[in-house]
Amino acid sequence: MALPEIIDRLVASPKFRRFSAGFLPFRPIARHRSKVLFDLMAGFVHSQILLACVRLDLPNLLLERPRSLSELARDTGLTEEAMTRLLKAAAPLGLVQKRRGDVYGLGPVGQDVANNAAALAMIEHHVAFYADLRDPVALLKREVPETALAAYWPYAGDREGVTEAVASDYSTLMAQSQEGVAEEVLDDYSIKGRRHILDIGGGDGTFLSAVARRAAPDTKLTLFDLPQVAQAARNRLTEKGLADRIEAVGGDFLKTPLPGDADLVTLIRVLFDHPDRVVAPLLKAIRSAIAPDGALLIAEPVSETPGGERIADSYFGFYLLAMGEGQVRTKAHHTNLLHAAGFSKVRALSSRMPHLVRLIEARP
Repeated sequence: MALPEIIDRLVASPKFRRFSAGFLPFRPIARHRSKVLFDLMAGFVHSQILLACVRLDLPNLLLERPRSLSELARDTGLTEEAMTRLLKAAAPLGLVQKRRGDVYGLGPVGQDVANNAAALAMIEHHVAFYADLRDPVALLKREVPETALAAYWPYAGDREGVTEAVASDYSTLMAQSQEGVAEEVLDDYSIKGRRHILDIGGGDGTFLSAVARRAAPDTKLTLFDLPQVAQAARNRLTEKGLADRIEAVGGDFLKTPLPGDADLVTLIRVLFDHPDRVVAPLLKAIRSAIAPDGALLIAEPVSETPGGERIADSYFGFYLLAMGEGQVRTKAHHTNLLHAAGFSKVRALSSRMPHLVRLIEARP
């Protein structure tokens, strides 16, 4: 038996666990491992405490000013007993913090949630995700006939069945979750000097709206997405006063030729929504359409990113499973697909938040 297997059996034995808890040099390690295990088991409770706080608007109420227990109960419609229970549960999670007497303010995690449209939207959206995870083994075996996320993101399956209303719904969520990502990408990647930027799968135009604030006035900006999505994008860009700055082109990238001559093509959290059988022809189409001196920028979570495994591999691994298609790829996997599509120069770029989004650039 190999040494790692011997260690596994030793540490996993109840007798050794009791010994390590009682042996002073091992006690801190034993306590830490026990706490990690319990936190993992209790994670669903913590997420629901977070959801309760968000639905009661506690982060934003406390952002305005610290409030007493009685004020919070009155403002949320809970009894003081129920509010006490919620506050006592939320405080150890860092969502709230007891200040003086019975007055509460924001905790460090609450500060990150308050006034954070992306986080608030995803927390509420996770209700559907939680429902899909009720039986994770059935999900892994593909025995769940229809998941809530698959219904929410129908473009991942039946692309032609996406109505404008559905496109508007998921574009709204994309916009809320994409705004912070857009700024992160543009802080890490310079668009200075670009003539024509083409954003594929651009949703309602959130990314290109951020680009428009930084790009030169004469830079051509084109959004390409499904016709229904492109129409929703035109409506939103008109509301923002950007309809003359950003052109929204409708089409299916599996069937419709891409707008040509872009010297920067962007895929912002697009590829991981799709399997290789979709990604491979898309990359080939981009290679055919891109300017000879152009670059393709991919921005999304990447598998096996040090420090980001819980987000890329744990969270998005199961999110995409529930959605029905897609996968989080390693840098090597991306590189192989890009080389097969005809790109010769592929490199990973540094980013400020690599656990959330990594950047990969490819050139012809």
